[in-house]
Amino acid sequence: MLDWVIRGGTVIDGSGGAPFRADIGIRSGKIAAVGSCGEAAKTLDAAGRYVTPGFLDIHRHGDAAVFRPGFGRAELRQGLTSIVNGNCGLSLAPFGAAHRAELQRYLGAITGDIDPAIPTESMAAYLDALRARPLPLHVGMLVGGGTVRADCCGYAPGDADGALPELHRRLEHALTDGALGVSLGLGYAPECFYTPDGLLRALAPLQGSGVPVCVHMREEGDMVCDALREMLRAARLLRTPVHISHLKAMGPRNWNRRIPEALALLQQARDEGLEVSCDVYPYCAGSTQLLHLLPQDFLAGGTDAVVARLRDPAQRDILRERIAHGRDFDNIAQMVGWDNIRLTTLHRPEFLPLTGKTFAEAARLLGLEPVDCLCHVLAEEACNVTMIDFITCDEDIERILRAPFASVISDSLYPTEGLPHPRVYGTFTRILETFVRERHVLTLPEAVQRMTSLPAQALRLQGKGRIAAGMDADVNVFDLAAVHERATWEQPAQESEGMDAVFVGGAPAILHGAFTGAANGQVL
Repeated sequence: MLDWVIRGGTVIDGSGGAPFRADIGIRSGKIAAVGSCGEAAKTLDAAGRYVTPGFLDIHRHGDAAVFRPGFGRAELRQGLTSIVNGNCGLSLAPFGAAHRAELQRYLGAITGDIDPAIPTESMAAYLDALRARPLPLHVGMLVGGGTVRADCCGYAPGDADGALPELHRRLEHALTDGALGVSLGLGYAPECFYTPDGLLRALAPLQGSGVPVCVHMREEGDMVCDALREMLRAARLLRTPVHISHLKAMGPRNWNRRIPEALALLQQARDEGLEVSCDVYPYCAGSTQLLHLLPQDFLAGGTDAVVARLRDPAQRDILRERIAHGRDFDNIAQMVGWDNIRLTTLHRPEFLPLTGKTFAEAARLLGLEPVDCLCHVLAEEACNVTMIDFITCDEDIERILRAPFASVISDSLYPTEGLPHPRVYGTFTRILETFVRERHVLTLPEAVQRMTSLPAQALRLQGKGRIAAGMDADVNVFDLAAVHERATWEQPAQESEGMDAVFVGGAPAILHGAFTGAANGQVL
């Protein structure tokens, strides 16, 4: 006998193919049948509803959040049944004692507060700690190349050639321990200090391995296509899959210009036989460290060195000139302007009233010129500040969404103070509501494919992303007309609406629109 039958729904199976009517039979955590199903212990009437695979978000930063009470509600409400953390080179493991304090300071702006009880010394220890917890959905990890490099040699500039044997050993151990792939954060310290060839030497163990490499590229503004060419060269030489994280072109001078070229480069590489793909989040604003406004050479040496640099009047003058005229780095403040950068996570009492203010507003309130305000806030907060920056345009987002090799991701940060980005709560709902139902950018089968089978393929997640016999029974049931993103810029921490049922590993985590309390997730 089947455990569950979902009867009478319209199935969108994740392949991109046309919808069809079928029952879905579930037994022992797997989809046992698609079509006509026999008797079951329990049934769910899905008439008038769509039945899809559970959605996958392969780019989140919930490395610390998965250990917090209440984790999973925001994800399940938008139909997520699997997530992958450890992105942008910034995984919470593996690292030991040598650079622990500096790593935790650097990661904290991305992950939020880090519980000291979370084991970080190895990927195995971290994943074992996850397995020991009740998980409301499936969770996987990438090993961050930046974390591994910082653990080996701190935040020193230059290539890491002197530490390559140890760096290689730690990468290999993390993969053996269960990491799904390697993530790179070439826009962040310390990986921004690699030369292109130095990066290839650091990744040498991956050559011909088939291990996916997920890349936050070196540049995402004026030089985004040059940065993409660097990674396509890496894909050719390493002969392993390369996945471009949150593809974008920052700043109005790059909108509607760079992304058509980038997509053409990716398609050409695929036509040559390279296993390359990308993903995109469906918002015109990103969210990251305020440090990301600085030139990469200002990041050398770690937080203490950065703070000393920012307090030096001569260095401030250099920074003022670089931001005003520099084109040799992702100069976000110049590309989008201070009015399009909002402060979102601050800690010191005197700065809390700046939360949610644009940088231009914050500078006026503090009576400072913007660059002096930037230096003052970063230095006083020991660099632990986040921002939301309005950087891209809807037309480019739509172009990427239409690409047949592009997945949907959220790139969610999990601050424990201040304002989160609404994408934490609404990304996948937004795709259904805004880009399918309202704007008709994608058909529903196309959208579901980009949230299920394509991300599963990118990270080689076996059993995920399709409605078919033998696949894992991660299943969503919903009425498209009822799906609604409630999160806003002003009030982001609002759960989405519209999921009638969300099955995780064959058990309903949401049933008839209500949480069941089931914790049937597994470590991927």
